[in-house]
This record gives sequence, structure tokens and C-alpha cells, in this order.
Amino acid sequence: MPPHSERITTFAIDIGGTGIKGQLFDAAGKPITERQRTDTPNPATPASILNILDVFKDSLGDFDRVSVGFPGVVKHGTTLTAHNLHPKWVGFELEKVLSRRWKKPVRVANDAAVQGMAAIRGKGVELVITLGTGFGSSLFTDGHLVPGLELAHHPWKKKTYEDYLGKSGLKKHGRKRWNELLEQAIEQLHALFNYDHLYIGGGNAVHVDFSLPKAVSRVPNEDGLIGGVALWRF
Repeated sequence: MPPHSERITTFAIDIGGTGIKGQLFDAAGKPITERQRTDTPNPATPASILNILDVFKDSLGDFDRVSVGFPGVVKHGTTLTAHNLHPKWVGFELEKVLSRRWKKPVRVANDAAVQGMAAIRGKGVELVITLGTGFGSSLFTDGHLVPGLELAHHPWKKKTYEDYLGKSGLKKHGRKRWNELLEQAIEQLHALFNYDHLYIGGGNAVHVDFSLPKAVSRVPNEDGLIGGVALWRF
């Protein structure tokens, strides 16, 4: 890393289906501004969300680089899926567009991957799921991200993980049944991945009201932003 790396400021962005957040962090991952948040616009097109990010940028002050957590599959800075946003995000070169727009280096990754980068210990098989508008997921082996994992729309029971455990599933089934389904999903995911540890994040993780197994823990929702600093170490 360059000698001045300890002075690098990261503008961390977390794009979600319900809300969009942004904050500046120092090189150690400590916040140096207040968190900015606004509701996700409807329609949640690239243009409408980029306009919100411009407002965040102007209010937060100067920074050196940008990290973006995006709710969908991301490869080479391009957003390939966006089930809880607008179809115009499919194939959108967000990393390139934002870098040109702000003239700063930018990295974009799946939002659950970014959250995982702040949470993982870097040993063994570690799985991250996020309970929010949708159902995010990321997988790490010995600290290395396995790219492209998308559990949300994988068939489970009669529908998908996201149908049962996303925001709409919580509303439809109610908190008690939603927790029962989550317990079952944790057992299924352990049988599938044989993970050493599972981390549960996302805004709806606060609704988890059962005792988690020993190898499962909840992580702060703030990790979705703090992981933006760690993204530059991967």
C-alpha cells in the first residue's frame, strides 16, 4: 500500500431496495461523517439513484475512493441482476459510470459480500446472509470471496429463500412464522455448505427472536457500510 494509505478516505455506499446509505470512513474503518440515508426512489432506475448519490457526495465532503454495495449479482463492476430495483440496472456498468462521473477510483460488489468483508474472520468456510428487502448472500473460503453466489432466488420449499425470508415474506407470514422459516433455512444452509460460521445481517435481522446455533451470529447492519473499506483489501 502507498505510504499515505493511512490517510485515505473511503466514501462507502449501500444501495438497498428500501433505503440508500452513504458515509465517509478513514483507513481504519472509523466513520468520519454522519451517515446519510434516504428512501430508495420509485422507480429505482440508475438515473434516479445516481442523482441521490450526487447529493450525498456534495454533502459529505472530499474523499479519495468509493465503495458500493449493490443488491444483486455484480461482476467486473457491472450489475447483472437487480430484482428489487429497476430492470435498467441489468448490465449497467456502475463502476465505470460512477468513476467517470466523480473522477475517483470506484469498486462495486454485491451488498452481502461487502457486509461479509467487515464481518468474517478469514478462516474456513464462512457464509453471510442479509435479511432486508430481499435475501442477500455471500460465501468466503479462508477469507476469499466466492463470486457470483445468489441464494435469494434458489428454489427452496415451494418458492425461493427470498419469497419466504425477504421483506414480503415477513409481512405475509408474520414474525413468528418467519422466524420458524429462518430456523429451517439455517439448517438447510448448513447441510448445503457445511460452513464453519454463518453471519446474519440486514435491517430485518433485528426481528430474529430465537437462540442462534453456536456457529451462527448476528452482525451489525452498519457492516454494510464499514465493509466498503475492507473491499479495497480484497
